Amino acid sequence: MPATPKASRPPDDGRRRFEELYAAHRAQILGYALRRTADPQDAADILAETFLIAWRRLDTVPRDAEARLWLYGVARRVLANHHRGARRRSALNLDLAGRLRSDLAAHHVPADPGELAPVGEAFRELPEGDRELLSLVGWEGLDNGEIATVLGCSRNAVRVRLHRARRRFARELERRGASAPQSRTLATAHGESA
Repeated sequence: MPATPKASRPPDDGRRRFEELYAAHRAQILGYALRRTADPQDAADILAETFLIAWRRLDTVPRDAEARLWLYGVARRVLANHHRGARRRSALNLDLAGRLRSDLAAHHVPADPGELAPVGEAFRELPEGDRELLSLVGWEGLDNGEIATVLGCSRNAVRVRLHRARRRFARELERRGASAPQSRTLATAHGESA
């Protein structure tokens, strides 16, 4: 008796959804991690851990545009864990870690081009929270509502914190006798009043 062909199984909806989620947001989450780590390998680890969590919690990942913000929130927590782990490892062997950091810094940090050097210096002088807020606006292109979702706080809290961060950044620039790049300020780039 000839074998009858098996009915093909429908594609795994969870796997397909995860693959679509990964394809849609991999580059953004990798960019987020690359800009916040000193080593591309660390960024790759953060990307992998973020999407591993997304796979495990696929049922809780929003199905709309909020998915990207959910992933940023997860990546932010994974990055915080990464930094805590790095501090613990550093505390175990301060001498070696210090030598490695200085060696990597000498090879990793490119010199800022001319007139932008004071801008970079001013940015690096800001508290970590201010840098994160300004980075979410400038590098990730998020608006206040999206930042609120990523940080897990209210939109109004983001507005106030962002206003204060911009003011501190402006003071740091002024202290260095520099001004913000003329193309667009962070505030006007997102249609907000300064």
